[in-house]
Amino acid sequence: MLCMLGCAAGLGMAACAEPAVPVDAPDGVSAPCADLLDALPERVEGQDRRDVDPPEASAAAWGDPAIVLRCGVPRPEGLRRTSACYEVNQVGWFEQSGDSGHRFTTIGRASYVEVFVPYDYQPAAGVLVDVAAAVKAAVPEERPCV
Repeated sequence: MLCMLGCAAGLGMAACAEPAVPVDAPDGVSAPCADLLDALPERVEGQDRRDVDPPEASAAAWGDPAIVLRCGVPRPEGLRRTSACYEVNQVGWFEQSGDSGHRFTTIGRASYVEVFVPYDYQPAAGVLVDVAAAVKAAVPEERPCV
């Protein structure tokens, strides 16, 4: 409550910021991933961008519960040549659903980009619309979604 009062009064804003989102980040940051992190929007699905932990991670997060984007992840185990490819604003995505949300991974890009969308954000495609331009601009397409 003290933090809320301090924030409302304009005092101690740094102390009231949301904690960083812990992420399991891939080792190293490729050039496309660094470019992607710079190109991502400050707001996704109406949610503000949040810090990630570790701060050098090739990842970004928005909102609470956190929408999490990770770049440079391994190829998803379930991805096959015959898997469905959902195209959103010229970016192909492979979808996996779990207990707490959808996991989308790019298909046909120089690096795999994964976006986890909690079930709180529906439709989940709205998140993909918000990040598509940055992915398209930063991570080269090697083969289109067909």
